[in-house]
Amino acid sequence: MKNINVKSKVIAIDGPAASGKSTVAKLLAEKLNITYINTGNMYRALTLKAIDENIFQPNNTIDKKNLAIMLENTDILYKNDEFGRKVLFLDGIFIEDSIRTPEVSEKVSILAAEEDVRAWLLAKQRSYASVGMIVMEGRDIGTVVFPNAEYKFYLTASPEIRAKRRLDQKGEVYNGATLSSVAESIAERDRLDMKREISPLKCADDAEKIDTSNLDIPEVINKLTEIIEKKQKQD
Repeated sequence: MKNINVKSKVIAIDGPAASGKSTVAKLLAEKLNITYINTGNMYRALTLKAIDENIFQPNNTIDKKNLAIMLENTDILYKNDEFGRKVLFLDGIFIEDSIRTPEVSEKVSILAAEEDVRAWLLAKQRSYASVGMIVMEGRDIGTVVFPNAEYKFYLTASPEIRAKRRLDQKGEVYNGATLSSVAESIAERDRLDMKREISPLKCADDAEKIDTSNLDIPEVINKLTEIIEKKQKQD
């Protein structure tokens, strides 16, 4: 493939749970040799800490007073590992192996609906644009974090395909989960993400919407690469 002109521009990839965006974003960044930032993992890291500090109250309400204290005493940072890749640290501890649990998956959308949490993370997410061209994925990258991103994509897939993918993901579901129960969980996650008042999940008006239901990962990456190259030629 031809080299993509590396400018301080953002490749924003949004989409619902199990749409394939995390895998695609990571591999696309590797292909282009640029930085990859997974904002969903940042929310998961906060959720993990919130669980440990009993921020979640009965009926999944939030202890807002202690949440504010937690945020004041929390450090989330992507920094280079020994291979030069950006990896996520929470309070100085590498935690990417600890945030893929059913409990975190179940509660992350609840915490992500908190305005203070989103505002706290927004500045951190935007700061990574200073490193150069990046691939950033999440649920509001093209609409809120980088509304003027040069490249915007929204990945989706059919409910059945998404449920199958989530069921196959290690650590994401409780033992004994079925396709039906996972589909219900994803539907609830969609409802929470799309209906929240602050930065709801939606496809940006100028984003390329791609249904990944019948595409494998290399096909999706090639499709995104072709769109990026075509846009670069037009600039």
